[in-house]
Amino acid sequence: MEKEIEAWEKKYNLKITCSLEDVPLGTAGPIRLAKDIILKDNTDNLLFVFNSDVICKFPLADMVKHHQAHGKEGTIMVTQVQDPSKYGVVVADAQDKIERFVEKPKEFISNKINAGLYLFNTSIIDRIENRPTSIEREIFPKMASEDQIYQMVLPGYWMDIGQPHDYLSGQTLHLSALREASPGELASGDNIKGNVLIAEGATVDPTAVVGPNVVLGPGCSVGAGSKVQNSTLLAGAAVKNSSFVDGSIVGWKSTVGSWCRVTSLTVIAEDVNVKDETYLNGTKILPHKGINGSHPEEGKIIM
Repeated sequence: MEKEIEAWEKKYNLKITCSLEDVPLGTAGPIRLAKDIILKDNTDNLLFVFNSDVICKFPLADMVKHHQAHGKEGTIMVTQVQDPSKYGVVVADAQDKIERFVEKPKEFISNKINAGLYLFNTSIIDRIENRPTSIEREIFPKMASEDQIYQMVLPGYWMDIGQPHDYLSGQTLHLSALREASPGELASGDNIKGNVLIAEGATVDPTAVVGPNVVLGPGCSVGAGSKVQNSTLLAGAAVKNSSFVDGSIVGWKSTVGSWCRVTSLTVIAEDVNVKDETYLNGTKILPHKGINGSHPEEGKIIM
């Protein structure tokens, strides 16, 4: 992680500072732990906090305007869902002031859920004790009772991508958003079907078919006669000749050999060698493995 952070610092000419928890402190405790880092040179007294496993458009400038307009201590970005009974919902008034939070309501009271993007005044740090603390269960309800927290409805798509299935769903939503907003970023050609994003240095054989809903990371390759759809190939991954990859994730520097079939949410970790004529069906493979043969059992984990 530190190595990746250094690369991003150089790419964007910025300074990234990490705060390390010696023990897990929940979703609020780390904010208190990083107090000195947050307050150093913070001239506007604002603090963004994000869940790291969500994907959306991140309309941060609009969020700042909304936050400053209501003038209270916190703003939660919320997103609308079709079935709110699966989630904890946010209940707010017509002015977006949050009144309460309700966990998995049996009757409809709101279709807005916490999207995991927050903007606070730095004064929120004083609300958090130096101990493991939940921002959702301990801090937010208290702020709501004091009329100090508002919602903002997130425009566009949103997805929690913490699980492989949701990751691929979020990827599809992101590619669709790119098609609307920046179609020039997407790949095109006779062998490209639907929304496909191909990073710099990735190559696709003219006889291969890629798409729909595919992302090829830097340095990836897809060989002659292969087809990749509804999948992600992370940096340096390769699919050799005459193979089929569908609804799966191929990890960094991993190789899918020739005449392979990889389907049904197979997840291949880093540096895995899937040998020629291998069948993977919903298989999970840990890093640095070589694998061959037929594995038709969904959910199988190869360690």
